[in-house]
Amino acid sequence: MDTPKIVVDPHDAVPPYEQVKDAITAQVDDGTLAPGHRLPPVRALAESLGLAANTVARSYKELEAAGVVETRGRAGTFVTGRGVEREARTAALEYVARARALGLSDTQVVEHVRKALG
Repeated sequence: MDTPKIVVDPHDAVPPYEQVKDAITAQVDDGTLAPGHRLPPVRALAESLGLAANTVARSYKELEAAGVVETRGRAGTFVTGRGVEREARTAALEYVARARALGLSDTQVVEHVRKALG
């Protein structure tokens, strides 16, 4: 669990929670923080940045609402990307619904996916 590279400028007009959120989002977008990467616990990151725990907690909460991270209880907070899994499931469900509406069997649907991947 590497700590994300975050610099919070106390003189910046952007609130610290947004600076943290933006820094993590940028690192997810550029691939520095890959899906599955475990972020530091709220208190640990807050301490390392010299911020209140509530500030980092707000950042994590907003990142979770945006689909960038997910919190798995005591296991921690993990990078998910920008809702990649959710988007993939939605696309798959839409494809299956459309293919079935065309009268294709499940076997045919899977075969079309294999061909598309091939």
